[in-house]
This record gives sequence, structure tokens and C-alpha cells, in this order.
Amino acid sequence: MSANSALAGKKALVTGVDHGGIGQGIALELARQGAAVVCHYPYSDEGAAAAVAQIQAAGGTAAAVQGDFTQSADVCAQVVDAAASCLGGLNVLVNNAGLTETRPLADITPAHFEKLFAINVRSQIFCAQRALACMQEDGGGSVINLASVHTHAGVPDYSVYAATKGAVAALTRHLAVELAPQKVRVNAIAPGLIEVPRYFADIPDYDPTIFEATVPWGRLGAPSDIAHVAAFLASDDADFVTGQTIYVDGGTVAYMSFGAHLDGQDWSSGD
Repeated sequence: MSANSALAGKKALVTGVDHGGIGQGIALELARQGAAVVCHYPYSDEGAAAAVAQIQAAGGTAAAVQGDFTQSADVCAQVVDAAASCLGGLNVLVNNAGLTETRPLADITPAHFEKLFAINVRSQIFCAQRALACMQEDGGGSVINLASVHTHAGVPDYSVYAATKGAVAALTRHLAVELAPQKVRVNAIAPGLIEVPRYFADIPDYDPTIFEATVPWGRLGAPSDIAHVAAFLASDDADFVTGQTIYVDGGTVAYMSFGAHLDGQDWSSGD
């Protein structure tokens, strides 16, 4: 499936591959650039199966593996082992699996807290732990974690979700330092407003222009915007890049929100 061979020889596991989502976009882009890819899914295999079919139809190597990360850390090891078995090793891990649930502080429960941390943080730690042995056998590798713009600024009702993504950013920095002697690079991507069905489908009377007006670049992001950065971080071109959280958000976190009240700027207008 490769339009180029930048990722030839890369063996990648992408977790959380949903239909039309960021994970599916990343899996397809890695394969397009020559990587062999295993797509993990937690429940429905719709997105993973579609990605695998598309990759295989184009002559690439791909497989799907199921695992519910809310169950235990052992599931993470099982998913990584299955991926490594399918590919004959593993040198790229994309920790994309994540859950966005919002609740005001008064409504947060231990179950809500534990579920978000299990998927958004625990899975990243224990998938990376298991993948490390594979990467050491291969002489190194790349771990790519998915963080969020919520690590940078606050929004009501996102406190637990933001806490998980803040943990991801901290985890990324620390593992980058710890694993550098083993030639394993660790970076994170922090997406901004990315238009994916899973997120926007639940918004009543969804109007993309309302969200576009909040983004300095004047549009919402697409999974491909994240996928291109992930492919770079997986490649040898990023050999000197580690410990970074890269914001892919059209300038969202760079903008001081009170500025809109001062100049009346509608970022989607292009004026």
C-alpha cells in the first residue's frame, strides 16, 4: 500500500482503531508509507476491519486484534504479544486508544475516574512496557502517545479526562529519558478539534462552522492531520526527536481566547 517507502521495515501496533477516527487514519497512513500494521479494537471491529481490508487490498500487510483495556493491564500485554506474533516483531507503538467522557466535579464517581484512567493512561503504560522487549530485540523503536489540547487549558466538565491527558504528557517526557539509552523514542501528539464521528455525533444540532470559528487556522482538523505527524514520528527522519508533545490543533492553544472579544475575529473567515 506504500506510496513511498519511508516506513519500510516498520512493524506497528495502533491501538483504538475506530471507524473514521484518528486511529484508523494513523493505521492507513503508516501502511501507505510502507509499514506493516496491526489494528487494535476494543469492542466493535468495524473500523479495524475496514482499515485492514483497505491495506491488504493495496498489497500491504495488516491484521486486527481485539482487547478491552478496561479489564486489566494483562490485556495490554496480550494485545502487544498478538501484534508482535502477527508481524514477527514490533518497533512502532501508537497508543491511540482513549475515551472522552465529561462530567462536572459534583458528578464524578470512582467508576468514571477509574475507567478513564484505565483506558487513557494505564493502557499506554502497559502497552509500552510489553512493547519495550520487542523494540530492544529490534535495536530500538518509537512509541507515540496520544495526548490532547486539554493538557494545556481548561474546559468545564473535562477535569478527569484532562487529568488523564496531563498524565500522558508527563509519562511521555519521563519515558523518553528512561528509554533513550535503549534507542526507544517516546513522543506524544496533542490533537485539537478533530472532526471524527465518535466525538461529534453526540452533539445536538452539530454545526461545524461554530467550532471552526474558534480555531485560528479557520478549519477543524481531520484524522489525516494527526496521521501525518504520527508517520513522521515513527520514521527514521525523527531520529533526534524524543520527549516532545506536539500540538496539532490549528493554533488553538496558542491563541488567547479573550482576544476574540477584543477584535471580534472570526477565524473561519480568512480575513
